Parts: sequence; structure tokens; C-alpha cells
Amino acid sequence: MSTPFPFTAVVGQDDLRLALLLNAVSPAVGGVLVRGEKGTAKSTAVRALSALVPEVDVVAGCRFSCAPASPDPACPDGPHEVGPGTTRPARMVELPVGASEDRLVGALDIERALAEGVKAFEPGLLADAHRGILYVDEVNLLHDHLVDLLLDAAAMGASYVEREGVSVRHAARFLLVGTMNPEEGELRPQLLDRFGLTVEVAASREPDQRVEVVRRRLAYDDDPEGFAARWADEETAVRARIVAARALLPSVRLGDGALRQIAATCAAFEVDGMRADIVMARTATALAAWDGRTEVLAEDVRQAALLALPHRRRRNPFDAPGLDEDKLDETLEQFGGRGDGEDDDPDPDGPGGGGRPPQDGPDGDSPGDDSPGDDSPAGEVPAQGEPSEEGRTPGSRGGGEQSPVRAAEPFRTKVLSVPGLGEGAAGRRSRARTEHGRTTGSRRPQGALTKLHLAATVRAAAPHQLARGRSGRGLVVRRDDLRQATREGREGNLVLFVVDASGSMAARQRMSAVKGAVLSLLLDAYQRRDKVGLVTFRGAAAEVALPPTSSVDAAAARLESLPTGGRTPLAAGLLKAHDVLRVERLRDAARRPLVVVVTDGRATGGPEPVALAGRAARLFAAGSVASVVVDCEAGAVRLGLAGQLAVELGGTAVTLQELRADSIAGLVRDVQGDNRRAA
Repeated sequence: MSTPFPFTAVVGQDDLRLALLLNAVSPAVGGVLVRGEKGTAKSTAVRALSALVPEVDVVAGCRFSCAPASPDPACPDGPHEVGPGTTRPARMVELPVGASEDRLVGALDIERALAEGVKAFEPGLLADAHRGILYVDEVNLLHDHLVDLLLDAAAMGASYVEREGVSVRHAARFLLVGTMNPEEGELRPQLLDRFGLTVEVAASREPDQRVEVVRRRLAYDDDPEGFAARWADEETAVRARIVAARALLPSVRLGDGALRQIAATCAAFEVDGMRADIVMARTATALAAWDGRTEVLAEDVRQAALLALPHRRRRNPFDAPGLDEDKLDETLEQFGGRGDGEDDDPDPDGPGGGGRPPQDGPDGDSPGDDSPGDDSPAGEVPAQGEPSEEGRTPGSRGGGEQSPVRAAEPFRTKVLSVPGLGEGAAGRRSRARTEHGRTTGSRRPQGALTKLHLAATVRAAAPHQLARGRSGRGLVVRRDDLRQATREGREGNLVLFVVDASGSMAARQRMSAVKGAVLSLLLDAYQRRDKVGLVTFRGAAAEVALPPTSSVDAAAARLESLPTGGRTPLAAGLLKAHDVLRVERLRDAARRPLVVVVTDGRATGGPEPVALAGRAARLFAAGSVASVVVDCEAGAVRLGLAGQLAVELGGTAVTLQELRADSIAGLVRDVQGDNRRAA
């Protein structure tokens, strides 16, 4: 077994380490979500935490980690007698993003259940993580059906496996820790709210601190055991402090003043529901215990708010997480001042240094105490595609380049889907064969049986009962009789936006409406678990403003900074989009594309620009690529060029007004319907 990097050797990342330690003190806080750019020690810190969590007492031989003092009466390995047990280290179980449902919740032997009536159950990762840590790296990429199972287990503290009338239930209470890079996509709001605390991390911009990071990492890679030994005393001290804080935790007093501050803060920041209040209360209590105090102070409430509220304030995936600290301080001062029982002159060098975990190394050196990430929020996406002087086209339609305009208010859009039946990643847009959904038929299983079609299995076994010597009431079932259910659900697609940013679109009010429409479609793509990409064309060429990604907020940031002006190289935009789809098909062949062209249909620049655009559009039609043209033409005289483009693409055209879900015209047609008529 490899030696993990010591937790106390992690440089900087004070908020991350503090949030993890508070959960080690009080698992009831509800876990930690760590957001940040790649290469910022997110996974390293989480994996190192497992060495600091106190050992747990378990019933000997129980696969579900029952506590010997109070075993689970419904444990599948039970019933257990109350008595002494055995001690083992707390587990940290990693859930791979591509794990199957059976690997997460466990699997039943369906054949034995039908033929013998026994519950032959193999526990999954939820059982392994009970009373320990469940870690999900890249949690934002976790499939929806696994997210649903995690939500159920987190809400009920138990896991249920239901297969054709056979039920197994076991306790599943764990500390949920997730790490993610926001550039790769956001979390579903339901799962986001399940994390008690959230931390934004970024690489330090201080040269001295970066030097220390490299120095320690190289020393660890050269001699992991020796490096860990040099930090053994610090690890032991933190482990002992966690144990002491856990023992003190029941004695910590959360006074009425602190409770008023918590309630007022949650109300002032308009967080949804009451979970934030409860998490803040538990976090503030854990902070006091971590500092060796029995009173919750205003500083504890403030720190708890900074950890528990930022991710609960977001109203849509494009909102950057964060908290207005001036508003927080005003609220705390208005409701209770410094809090109950606080000393007038608290010792800044007291236990834990005001809640922060120790940073000094074994030799007393400190690489710096600046909190990383203050100058570069992890969720911030730099603007791309800033115009150059060469990109300006004096004398072109639209009068050259114009500065970016803000998007209009987004709205709920009509559903656009891809025709046919796909087999891509689970999502909520187009019809697909999936592991979850309504049952549409049966087939022989390929590999392990996961979803039994009971009626088909009985029909397959029934003709052979006499030959198999059936004598009792039970059905004699063989492996060849088993049938796998085939199911139909929804998949996520690649929604590739091709946006006209030329001079013909440059009227400020008009471009604002166009950006609002694209932003609305991006919100819809987020809710339906799609990948998105953004191609823009203006001036003399087209560019990929955002390669296909699951991060819709990155697409929104690119859209916000999009300038306009110059000629309309429509053909270049379509050819660039076609090239993007070709490359993406090699990477993810199962994910079907939906191309959304946002334009008024005009084409200028070069010889025969309209004919060239038509030839480029027919490439999509030849490849049966589903497409929609959002017609942005305005004015009393309409040329209908966007509609002609839709015909060339083999898709459909809708106006901005028709794109709205509440449009009384109801003219937005599903791509599938239009393609069927075109065929």
C-alpha cells in the first residue's frame, strides 16, 4: 500500500484543510465540496484526511460496519448481539465516476433469489463507506442515476436495493467529500445542497509558497516513507486534537445570540430552505470544539457562514459562488454583536490560531500565510476571443467592431431534441436506450444480469419445467432462462451553438436579445445534462470560442464577452462547426449532436458567399445532423434567409419569440417532427 501524502504537509489551502477537519470533528456537518482548478491538491488533501480520522469499533465479521454498542437491527449480516467488538481504521472509499449502480449499492444474485428464495447480497461501496468517508473525485461528472442513489442514501442514512420484489436494506451513513473542476460542468442543485460546506481553491500566486509546494512534492516523490516520517509528530498532534474536539463537542453551548446571528445571516442572504441554518449551527459548534472552547463566538458564526453559504446562494449555474463579507459583518453586528460568552480580548494565538489548522513545518518554517485563491476565483473564466486590430473591417456592414453588450434576461425555452433512438450518456433531452427508464422489451443478458425482466424470464422457463423434474411450487430457473429488461429513457446531447456575431447582428438591443436567447438555451442544456460548444463567426473567419464541454457557465462567460461587427462569413462558421463535430465524434461517438445556428441568414464576404454557405449547410444534412436555426431577422421587410438556411441544413427554423416555452403561437417544432416530414 502506498504511503499517502501527510495532511499537515499540504501547503496553504487553509480553508480546505479547516473544512475537512471540521467534518472529522463533527461528521453531522454534512461533508465538503471542493471546487477549484486542476493541480491544487484537492485530491491529495482529501486522501490524506483518512489517516487522521479516529478508528471505529465494529462488530467482528460484519460486512456493514455495525457498531457493537448499537448494531443495526435490520443489518443483512445480523442480528448481532450487543457486546465488545473489534477496532479498525476508518475507511475512505472512492466512488469512480464511471461506476455501475450495482457497484455503488450492491448486487443481488437474481438467479438464486428466484430459484431458492434466498437473499444472496454482495455489498457495494455505500456499505463499505458506512461510518467512514465516501470520496467522489470529479463529482460533477457523476451520472444522474448514481447521483439519485447518493441523494437517497444521504437523506435516509440507509441504502435500499429493490429487485423484482426482493429487498435488502442496510445503514449507510458516511462523510461525503467531493472534488470538482468548475470548468468541466456544474453539479445538480439537489446534490450541491447536500454538501454541508464548500471551499474554493486555487494555486497560490505567491512565489515563495509555490516554491515550497514544489519542494515538498519532490521530497515526497523521492522518499514517501521518509517524508511521511518527518511529519509524523504533526500528524499525531492533529489526530489527538480531533479526538479531543470530538470529546468536547457535546459540551459546546450554542447560545441564543449565536442562533439569532445564524438565522439572520441565512435570511439576509436569502438561502433556500432551513438546511443552511442547521449546517451553520453544526459548523460553528465544531469550530468552537476545534478551538477547545465550550462557547460559540461570533467569529465561529462568521467562519461557518463563509463555508456553508456560498454554494447555497446560487440561483442558476452561471452565478459565481461567493459571499459579500461586508454584508455578512453588518448582519452579525446588527444581530448580537460579538455573540454570547465571547471574551473581550480573545487570544489570536490560542488553540488552532482562530480555527485555522497548523501550517508550520516540522522545522518551524512557514511558506507563507496568504490564503490562496484571493486573486483568482476558481470559478472565474477568463474572457476569450478578444478582438484584434486585424479583426476590424472598416466600411463593412455594421460599421466595424462594437463592444460586447449584456445579455437580455433568460427565459424558459421550448424543448429541442434529436431524432431517433440514441445510446449516449444519460441525460434529459432525447430518446435513448438506457439502464433507467420505462421497460420496452427484453433480451438475453450480455454479461452480468442487472435489470431482470420477470415476465420474460418466466415465459422462457415455463416450457422446460416438466423436463427439469419440477415437483414443488417453485419455478426451476436456469441461467439461459434469464432475460434482461431493455429500457428507454433520455440522453444528453452535444449542443453546439453557431452564433453570428457580424455587423448585421450588431444593433445593441438586437444582440442583447440574441445573447439572452442563447443564454436561455444554455440553461436548458445545463438542466438536461448536455455538453455544449460555442462557434462564432464575424469579420473574415470563424473561431471555436469554447470547445465542447460540460461547463455551461464557461459558455455563458464566453458569450458575455463576445464582440460584434464586420462581415458575415456564414460558410466559415458552418465549416468550423462541422469540423468540431468531426473531432468530437472521435472522442465521444455515442453522444449525438444538436446544432443550433443563431443568425439572420445573411452571408457576405468573398465570392458567392450565399452559395458557399448553402454547400456548407448541406454537409450537415448529408450527415443527418439534427439542426435548428434561430432566426434573428428583424424589421418590417424580412428576406427569409434563415428559413432557407434551415432547409439546406435539413432542420427547422424558429424565431426568437417562438423559442419561448410560454409562446402562445406554439410554433416551435421538435426537430424530430420536422426531420420526419422532410424525409
